[in-house]
Amino acid sequence: MPAHPAGDSHPSFSEVDHRPWPLPRGRWSWSQSWCDLLFAHWPVPVAAVRPLVPASLNVQTFDGSAWVTVVPFRMVDVTRRPWPPVPGLSTFPELNVRVYVEAGGKPGVFFLSLDAANPLVVWFARTFFHVPYFQARMELVPEGEGFHGRCRRRAGSSSTTAPAQFEARYRPVSAARAAQPGTLEYFLTERYCLYAHAPDGSLYRAEVHHKPWPLQQAEAEITANTVPAADGLPLAGPPALLHFARRVDVALWGSVRVE
Repeated sequence: MPAHPAGDSHPSFSEVDHRPWPLPRGRWSWSQSWCDLLFAHWPVPVAAVRPLVPASLNVQTFDGSAWVTVVPFRMVDVTRRPWPPVPGLSTFPELNVRVYVEAGGKPGVFFLSLDAANPLVVWFARTFFHVPYFQARMELVPEGEGFHGRCRRRAGSSSTTAPAQFEARYRPVSAARAAQPGTLEYFLTERYCLYAHAPDGSLYRAEVHHKPWPLQQAEAEITANTVPAADGLPLAGPPALLHFARRVDVALWGSVRVE
């Protein structure tokens, strides 16, 4: 795979051979780190996901099931090049709910929602990336070897009247390793673009890059999980699979309309 153009370096570019397609040729626009993540995964019928995803996207399946993942984590040093991180604005907790899709031969994620405790980020992402961010009261607090995360979507920020809350304690319970191609954990984590649906009906793709996820097995006690139901996809029972990841450094490119 060809190297990225000289002079456009990013810490993540030291490893690119794991990517399913080459790095975008244009310059990356954003830099950030994703830290202390829990991936909580549920298999769901395709019919439950299909109405929530634009018709221009294919819902991907693994062993016959679509999958939805709830991810609490910390966004760290979110930066728009060429500016430095802004203290008080560039680091904050976030929670997203995502499903797995494909368009034009590029598998990616489609977010049913993203909750963040940063009003400026919510406004910017909704306006320029067309992703469904919501303002929320959030915290992610270290507890021993793990974390205690809470999210409560602010009243009036959702299109539904259903409560949107999440609370969990989680921790890693194994050493880190990269997911292997062809496995379920690879299907669920090694994704290098996101899709978004603009108000005018257009589909957009934003490319991302990071080193392979350093995945660890995880344990979690989830005591509240109504965010997916508020997004239109109720989840029953505990997750079928849990992963933890300590950190990846990420480069993102601007959104491009998918024809």
